[in-house]
Amino acid sequence: MKVLLTTTSFQDTPGPHHELLRNEGFDLLCAKGPLTESRMLELVGDVDAFLCGDDEVTATVVEKALPRLKVISKYGIGLDKIDTEFVTEKKIPLTFCPGVNHTTVAEHTFALMLALFRKLVEEANHVSRGEWIRVTGNEIMGKTIAIIGLGRIGKEVALRANAFGMKVVGFDLHWDSEFAEKYGVQRCESAEQALIQADVVSLHVNLSGETRDLINRERISRMKKGVVILNCARGEIVNTSDMIEGLESGQVGGYGTDVLDIEPPPADHPMLGAPNTIITPHIGSRTYESVERQATMAVQNLILALRGEKPLAQANEVPLTAHI
Repeated sequence: MKVLLTTTSFQDTPGPHHELLRNEGFDLLCAKGPLTESRMLELVGDVDAFLCGDDEVTATVVEKALPRLKVISKYGIGLDKIDTEFVTEKKIPLTFCPGVNHTTVAEHTFALMLALFRKLVEEANHVSRGEWIRVTGNEIMGKTIAIIGLGRIGKEVALRANAFGMKVVGFDLHWDSEFAEKYGVQRCESAEQALIQADVVSLHVNLSGETRDLINRERISRMKKGVVILNCARGEIVNTSDMIEGLESGQVGGYGTDVLDIEPPPADHPMLGAPNTIITPHIGSRTYESVERQATMAVQNLILALRGEKPLAQANEVPLTAHI
């Protein structure tokens, strides 16, 4: 069996997932993604399986990979780069890894939040240059955080927000009343209702036609002046030009993001020079612990599917609109 392995985190991080994959005796074709459609087309055609990250697995890619392609194992949970409808139509098992990185991403969300409120990057850079400049920051205690998307990650953010003494409001189409009642999360009937009362907005939704450009000029204008927005979901959920406009006017007080609409960004990407912005290179789930969990599950899914057995989690057997 020949397997195309493209996930960079998997390859860069040591752990038992490497041995698990090697022990199966696969012929591995390795490339470091995320790969474009054109690069994927160069590699597919004589492989039996993909073990992929955020590569462009389009209908064209899948079509070229057939009839040999037997399974697509997604490392992670985001399926927006995969043509799931076409994959399902062709009856190719599509597996993924829910429930392995929610604590990790929630921790990264708070790292971005605290860095913005306490101006940590700016201050650390002052000291590294030999400058003892003390800037006054803000507390997050008592602030209202609006969590858009109360799936696994959103819930972990809510738990941490409670610990920091924040007021938590949320919006989700699939509302978990039991969780909300237990942890004091106030339900909002719409995203707008949540956004207008927030000091902090934390985004944890899947990318879809409905969530693309969810944060745009109109919604930003209705938020509190100085709102801090956090994005550890997908870059396309935030309209880039509208966000930059909000940051430059001061309507948005800070933007902490682990994702961009183009990854990796070109050197002239406008967000790279935006004020009061902290950008990390899509590392929200990249810890040794999380990579090991995700990679192990992705390999197990791959092995089971190639054997014709039921994978641990098959994406084209669950509603694609579900918050995961």
